[in-house]
Amino acid sequence: MASAWVIDHPAHARLLAPIMREVSQTDDVIIACERAEVVAMLENGDGHLPRRKTYWVPRPVGKGKWRKAWKRSRISKKALKGIQTLISVGAPIETRVAPRKSRRIYITDTEINHLAHKLAHPTEIIIPTHFDTQLAKPLMRKRAIFHKIDGLHGHVHLHPHIRPKTVSNPPKVMVRRLLGDGIHDSDEILQIPENWLEGLSIFTADENEVTGNPWNLIQNVANMDGVITQSVTLASEAVLLGVPTLLISKAKRGFLDRLKSDGYPLFVAKEKDESILAQWLAGIHLTSELELPDWPNTRSELLEIIKH
Repeated sequence: MASAWVIDHPAHARLLAPIMREVSQTDDVIIACERAEVVAMLENGDGHLPRRKTYWVPRPVGKGKWRKAWKRSRISKKALKGIQTLISVGAPIETRVAPRKSRRIYITDTEINHLAHKLAHPTEIIIPTHFDTQLAKPLMRKRAIFHKIDGLHGHVHLHPHIRPKTVSNPPKVMVRRLLGDGIHDSDEILQIPENWLEGLSIFTADENEVTGNPWNLIQNVANMDGVITQSVTLASEAVLLGVPTLLISKAKRGFLDRLKSDGYPLFVAKEKDESILAQWLAGIHLTSELELPDWPNTRSELLEIIKH
């Protein structure tokens, strides 16, 4: 009963790794996107991600995206012959070329990924309970079995973290900038004002600029006093670890709303607003006062759905 695991983004590798360690079989295959961070994660996957036969596919964005999509569909269709189950996180092409009678699981927490949602052809869809269905109407019209899990994707692979009681002087802050070539990036990304970084000890972790072992990114985040990022994914992971995070983006996501309503230290600047910067700077010194909610059993919920 071989399965195929689609890893299109570094966050997908972190999400699927603990699930694969539980249920993946030696005859499973991985379909992995040729982006620098994903390549580095698979190359350094020992102890994190089981070694499986891997098929590399292009990322269908930017110049020649339709040619890349066609090439990817050919590679994936060949790789998926004989597969009984497909697990894909927001990547639609594989759900279209998998065997017709296969079980095709499509996992997403990104409501506005409209093109992918329209193209996807899953038999089952897994979304979080906080998913904003009004932002994802093309997906919600799919003829598929819908499952809901309580919690964020980060709850699957992260663990509650005790924050240090003291703040470095100057504060240690990780900064992550995006390339801006994602399908919905152009509508969301805002520039990080350079003067907002003054007086901070900066550690950069920009998209596709891989230094060291990429699996250490989360531990590096946990050791920071704060995070400034254009990435909604890193923002969600950082605040789940209790790290005060300044997200500079116009993005709308159900999981961002949940994090704010649950009291996580997330500060969102949708424009160059100095008052949000001031709130985040103050929040860096107040992490010992945080009372974070109970950790949901998201990993077990996701695991049970995939196993059955």
